[in-house]
Amino acid sequence: MTSPETAPQSSLDQRVARLAARDLPLARQILAEAIRIPADYVDRPPQAGGDPLCGLSNHEGPRLQYLRQMIIGIGAVRCEEDVGFDAYGNLVWTVQDPDDGIAPADKKVVYMDGHTDTVKALRDVWQDKIGDGIDAYKGLVDRDQIDHEFLRRELGWMPPQDELEHLIYGRGSADQLGGVVAEIIATRILLELADQGALRGVIVRAYGTAAEEDNDGAGPMYVVREILPGAPLELVPDVVVLTEGTGDANKGSLGIYRGQRGRMQIQVQIVGRSCHGSMPWEGLNPLEWGARILVEATKQTDAMDGFLDDEFLGHGTRTASWAQLDSPSDCAVPDTFTFRFDRRLTVGEDPEDARASVESLPAVAAARQAGLQVDVTVPHYDQPTWTGYQPGNPQIYMGWVTPQDHPAIQAAVRTYQAVVTPAVGDSPQTTGNLRALPRVDRWIFSTDGVGFPVRKGRHGIAGTQRKGWVSAGAFEHPPMFGCGPGIEQNTHKIGECMDTRELQHAIAFLARFPSVFAGG
Repeated sequence: MTSPETAPQSSLDQRVARLAARDLPLARQILAEAIRIPADYVDRPPQAGGDPLCGLSNHEGPRLQYLRQMIIGIGAVRCEEDVGFDAYGNLVWTVQDPDDGIAPADKKVVYMDGHTDTVKALRDVWQDKIGDGIDAYKGLVDRDQIDHEFLRRELGWMPPQDELEHLIYGRGSADQLGGVVAEIIATRILLELADQGALRGVIVRAYGTAAEEDNDGAGPMYVVREILPGAPLELVPDVVVLTEGTGDANKGSLGIYRGQRGRMQIQVQIVGRSCHGSMPWEGLNPLEWGARILVEATKQTDAMDGFLDDEFLGHGTRTASWAQLDSPSDCAVPDTFTFRFDRRLTVGEDPEDARASVESLPAVAAARQAGLQVDVTVPHYDQPTWTGYQPGNPQIYMGWVTPQDHPAIQAAVRTYQAVVTPAVGDSPQTTGNLRALPRVDRWIFSTDGVGFPVRKGRHGIAGTQRKGWVSAGAFEHPPMFGCGPGIEQNTHKIGECMDTRELQHAIAFLARFPSVFAGG
């Protein structure tokens, strides 16, 4: 990696970094309120306007409405018409410089993407484990009523005790409301610095997506399947910047992540014939036949039969993850046994091949020959979004990798060196601290990036070759990478928190990257 001393700051670098520092208190204020909003709804009955699931997947409405108001109120768009919701329920806003003299079709289109839903808060558990000092929605309440020893055992990383004032607590702080807030402040800065070239030759489309936790990447899936086919070039991304947290408790915060494995659900439903347990020969037992299928599937997995490996992302995996038994009683042969595999897909693996590898197990054929019905399918997601949109997508979420030498990754490295490196200085290059040198790596978990890959020759999206989309087997996707505040090992945990110093530098990165990528 290039030494940080070789990249002197330009005047635009310096202005971006200063404005990110100036706007950090505003960013922290918006983030704290975005985390807090469900507290107004979860304890109220539905007839009084309450929603016990507020803030979770498909229940993001109040938070999204608030964020839209803030985007308008703080000047993160030129006019109110530049921000709104698509039919799926994604929050979308656009910024560009209409006076830069460059035709829209010739501009670089930069997507920024982050999801606005969270997992369940477990508010009572927070209180039981941490004490009365931190609330899952309201954040820090009383610094003297916190079990800090529990937090340090529970979380992947926390800064030293004398730096805890930089933390913001609450469900969604690390995963990943901070990234969405960074997008908002970054677009405000981009507009403020438009006359200095921050938006020259660029269209930025920023997203706050819905229902990522339950249905990974379905917000972007809606965009690439319903919006982009047949759309003009000024809507098609040249690069996607994912603002999901890219911090690691052992390697450092605010990495540049260029890939992740995907995943899919494979469902096996076995329908037999129920009867009294005292005379099992009268029935066909789907549980026992299903056990044979599971044993064979485990042997297949252990032998890596039908699984690919990738030097960067690692190999594909599969594990039984869920089961349901339909039986009239515990003294009967059941009627139906249904179970699912969680199949992690590395780059190059085709989901249909992954499903077929289960379908082809000898135990499946034997069960059918014995008279049972065996269906090996990919389930569809059937929950409506907060706007009432029915996704209905197969639960397939493709992995992806952007090559390290791709211009988008190289621009990301230069951006980090320009606006983050000078501010970090001699920070330790270990644990969850910010690093002076950019760290290019990969995610462990999933992000909205899994929603962007599309099958070649079937998607109807114009200009993908011109825009440098990445080919991956039967699929292609826009160049993607991530840079966002939050430590992966702190997500979904009791006491979830995020260091706002990461937030400041993520804002600076997002506000400078578009012009670097466009060549400025």
